[in-house]
Amino acid sequence: MYILGISAFYHDSAACIIKDGEIIAAAQEERFTRKKHDFSFPGNAVKYCLSEAGIKVNDLAYVAFYDKPFNKFERLIKSYLAYAPSGIKSFVQAMPLWLKQKLFLRDILTEELSPFEGKLIFPEHHQSHAASAFYPSPFQEAAILTVDGVGEWTTTSYGVGKDNRINLMAELRFPHSLGLLYSAFTYYTGFKVNSGEYKIMGLAPYGEPKYADLIFDELMDLKPDGSFKMNLKYFDYCVGLKMTNKKFDKLFGGPPRKPESEVTQREMDLAR
Repeated sequence: MYILGISAFYHDSAACIIKDGEIIAAAQEERFTRKKHDFSFPGNAVKYCLSEAGIKVNDLAYVAFYDKPFNKFERLIKSYLAYAPSGIKSFVQAMPLWLKQKLFLRDILTEELSPFEGKLIFPEHHQSHAASAFYPSPFQEAAILTVDGVGEWTTTSYGVGKDNRINLMAELRFPHSLGLLYSAFTYYTGFKVNSGEYKIMGLAPYGEPKYADLIFDELMDLKPDGSFKMNLKYFDYCVGLKMTNKKFDKLFGGPPRKPESEVTQREMDLAR
C-alpha cells in the first residue's frame, strides 16, 4: 500500500511517499523551484516521489495533509475575537488567503492530485510531528515529545509510541509556546521568523546568558512539572503583525535590531 504525505501553504512545502510503512522518497519543493522556503503546493516534489516509487497518483491508497485546516481557522477566529478590536489589521490581511485557499484545501488537493481517487486524510499537526519522529526510529516503543510554534491549538505535547500506534497523552496550547518564544527572539534580533531561527542557534555560543534570569522572571512562568505560562503582555503574536511589542523593547533595553544591520554583542547575548 502506498501513502503520500504532503505539507504545503505555510512554509517549506514538501512531499513524502511510503510503501507498506517504508519511506521510499521525500523532498522539499524548494529543491526544484529554487525558491527558499517555497510554500506553494509541492507539485514537483510529488512527481519526484511518485517517480521514485515507480507508480502513478491513482495507485495511492491515501494522501495525508499535515494538519487540520478547520481547527486552525477556529483558533485564528477565536484569538481575534478574544482580542477585538485589537488585531483588526492582521485579521484583514489574513482572511482573504483563508477564504480563497486554506478553507478549501480538500478541493485544492483533489484538483492538484487528479486523478487520485483514494482517501484524503487530515491528521492533527502534532500527530504528524510525532509520527515523523517515532515511525522512522529504530524503537518499537518510545516516549514522544513534540515542541513547535503552534499547530491547530497545540504547541507542546507528550505521549507514547508503541508498534504502529501513537498516543499523545497531554498538551500545552496556544498562546503558550516555547517555539513562539524562540521566534519572538528571532524577530527581536532582526532575523526572519520561520527562516532565521538557525541564526539564533549559531549566534548563541558567542554570547553570555545575561538575559536568562530576566526571561524566567518576566516572560515565562515555569512550573515544577515542566509546563509553563507565557506573560502575554510582552508579545504581539496573538493577533498582531509583529512578534513582540514596546513593553518587550523596554524590558530588553531598546527596539528590535533592524534586519541586515550590524550584529552586536547584545544580539549574541540575547541569542544565548
